[in-house]
Amino acid sequence: MKKYVFFFITILLTLVFSHYSHALCVNVPEANLRSGPGTKFEKTWEVFKYMPFNKLSKKANWYKVKDVDGDVHWVYTKLVTSKIKCAVVKVDKANVRSGPGQKYSKTSMSPALKYDSFKVIKIQAPWAKVVDEFGDSGWIFRKLLWIQ
Repeated sequence: MKKYVFFFITILLTLVFSHYSHALCVNVPEANLRSGPGTKFEKTWEVFKYMPFNKLSKKANWYKVKDVDGDVHWVYTKLVTSKIKCAVVKVDKANVRSGPGQKYSKTSMSPALKYDSFKVIKIQAPWAKVVDEFGDSGWIFRKLLWIQ
């Protein structure tokens, strides 16, 4: 019985940690995404600090990544990191509150618009405390975010 429990826990931990090892966040003010692994490829999207991605593969100094919409791009490896957790608004508008709940007032960051990106500071289910590229922080209902 102990063998099965150990096996189950090992599989569970592998799945949890493999998800995080595939998460990447932009760690510079702006980053160009490309249609292929190089600057000669067409620019597909310009994103800002803390934009999250799911890493699919690597070719030389480029990562193939998937965005919140499921679109695939390439990003230069030095423009992203796996050391922080990031989120992006996945709906048209999301209120940013001063605390983790609707009883808290909206902040000056509110509303956050689709594709606004943040560094995740804390998760207090069902809310996420986030900070933007300017250092402003607040709380967003977690289901309104794509967190990587």
